[in-house]
Amino acid sequence: MKAAAVGFRPHSGWTSLVAVSLEKEKPVVLLRERVELVKTFNYSFRQPYHTAARAPLEEARAFLDQVRADARKLACDALHSIGEKLKEADYRLTHAGLLLSASGPLPPLEKILAAHPLIHTADGELFREALAHAATKLRLKGLRVREKELLTLGGKILRRKKETLQALLTELGRSVGSPWSQDEKFAALVAWLSLFGKTQAKPIPGRSRRKGQVRLYNP
Repeated sequence: MKAAAVGFRPHSGWTSLVAVSLEKEKPVVLLRERVELVKTFNYSFRQPYHTAARAPLEEARAFLDQVRADARKLACDALHSIGEKLKEADYRLTHAGLLLSASGPLPPLEKILAAHPLIHTADGELFREALAHAATKLRLKGLRVREKELLTLGGKILRRKKETLQALLTELGRSVGSPWSQDEKFAALVAWLSLFGKTQAKPIPGRSRRKGQVRLYNP
């Protein structure tokens, strides 16, 4: 079976997901999906830290723990299902690419809940962590890269100018039709790059990241 990769462009409570494989070193879109990462798709669960900020600290912690556990399970279930779909088409899901924000490590919960900008950041990080957890649990290889550095990294690895790469991503969507927005384009690109990650990117241990670097996860 041919290797396939999934790419994620996460949002609060859901993620855009695109699966690709390579044919003669060119990407082919295998499927695209919108995966919800909360059991109840409403504001309270899609913005869990905003919800938690209105509760006493221990209640907030318990609520966030439950949302996190649900998000991890839903992410694992989605990846397992996608892996089965790909297997039926004679592809094996081996890699995953995840887009990161530009934020650094978060402080303790009480400090997050006291600062509205940190609440926004923490909402996004909860769902990114759930996707990373699922990819690791399913033993997928791949990379994580800051979204604002994605096109620069893609141009470097694929040896294409940004404008050429953007045009290629637009053209890639013609085979699958709408929707093919920035979500799908970026998810496809990070999936594509993850298939090159084993030989083109160096792993960075721990949580530290410097501009222009990517972090591999390879259990």
